[in-house]
Amino acid sequence: MRLDRYIAKTRIIEIESQDLRGALLELLSVSTFRLSDELDANRIADDLVSRERNMTTYLGHGVAMPHLRVKMKRPYIFAIGRVREGLKFEGAEDYNDVRLIFLLLASEGEKNYLNVLASLARLFRDQAMVESLVQAPDTQTFQERVFMAFGGLLAKPERRQNRFNRIILRESEKIAREANCQAVLVFSDTFAGGIEMTDDVPNYRTILVSRASSDRLPANSAVEATIEVRSFSRQRLSQVRSAILIGLTRGLFKYSDRLCCVGGIPSSNQLDTVMVVDIEREFQSVIDRENDLLPKDVKVEVVERMIAIATELAVEGREGKPVGTLFVLGDAKRVNTMVKPLVLNPFYGYREEERNVLNPFMDETIKEFSVVDGGWVIRGDGVIESAGSLVHAPSEYYADLPSGYGSRHSAAAAITQAADCLSVCVSASTGQVTLFRKGVMLPLLDKPIGAI
Repeated sequence: MRLDRYIAKTRIIEIESQDLRGALLELLSVSTFRLSDELDANRIADDLVSRERNMTTYLGHGVAMPHLRVKMKRPYIFAIGRVREGLKFEGAEDYNDVRLIFLLLASEGEKNYLNVLASLARLFRDQAMVESLVQAPDTQTFQERVFMAFGGLLAKPERRQNRFNRIILRESEKIAREANCQAVLVFSDTFAGGIEMTDDVPNYRTILVSRASSDRLPANSAVEATIEVRSFSRQRLSQVRSAILIGLTRGLFKYSDRLCCVGGIPSSNQLDTVMVVDIEREFQSVIDRENDLLPKDVKVEVVERMIAIATELAVEGREGKPVGTLFVLGDAKRVNTMVKPLVLNPFYGYREEERNVLNPFMDETIKEFSVVDGGWVIRGDGVIESAGSLVHAPSEYYADLPSGYGSRHSAAAAITQAADCLSVCVSASTGQVTLFRKGVMLPLLDKPIGAI
């Protein structure tokens, strides 16, 4: 989705106010003056402030992103302001660090609202990009850099590939053709700060596997798509299974495809591995047919989001302690008949939009409640039904798992046989992330470097 079409120079301003409400009113003044009189800036500011009290929109790196649905004909309005010395808001210390405040107004009927919110959050989590905006010498440069950032042009400094890397990339094309591969996957985590994708990329259908959405591509790039998978391992091509899984769910690959994967040790700046992966053989123990992998009511974005959160939990833990948890995705009506609460449901009574895993401001909340015993029940559209629940399928669905897997993994496997769902399990003892589908497990992440 082209986000730059919703931004205008008149809505990129320098903030004069020192408090949050004043800053919001400044942004609203340049956002609503052309819209209907029904949009009362003061009322919208009050609603935004009220929302901040319930859930902060501070993203880190000096960026706050207040957002609200309003009744208007346009799908979205963006406005961004630069703050010189932070903002004051009811004694909350986070706002003292705010240097950019991004306002998002969305139409009440806009269906892709959460996806846009998530895309913007990923954009502003790029610390180098944020620093470039904050340090712009004047307002005009600030405005130009905002447009460049939204257009994907504010990339990291270009770097030349060495001769050996160019040879690897060229030879991978020959291997892909001889092996009858349908695509070449290039793993950008090999390069510190992202890979320079220019004419050195094979003249072949090419897909970039990236650990960060900030690995942007130049306009002349032949790369067809980017798959974002975080990497925490020093192993070559450590993201390959997760990347293929996401590619299958997004329709980038077919179950019968063969892929040529090119990469190296993360951050080594040296390509050294070319590997051909037959998807059918790699995933034959998990799915029998191409349409078996994703339950019918589960959105691709929800699977991607929960794999990312599970991976982060496996590596980071919580407050210095390892965390084990279980996420059950899809067929919530059936799954709910096989769970019972261990604690009061912390998400009961909240609006669906506020308890959706696609909402980027839910990340920390999910991680915080993952320390509570029990599993999560999540609808296919991303809405959290419950947390802290005992997941227990009928006994006939339980089967023996390999040594070392406990009751959480047994429950994860059994529930995916008893209902049309999938589960993502995080092991507190090993740091492993495992996906289960139809009772069969697919390890996605072995114990990563730096795991607790």
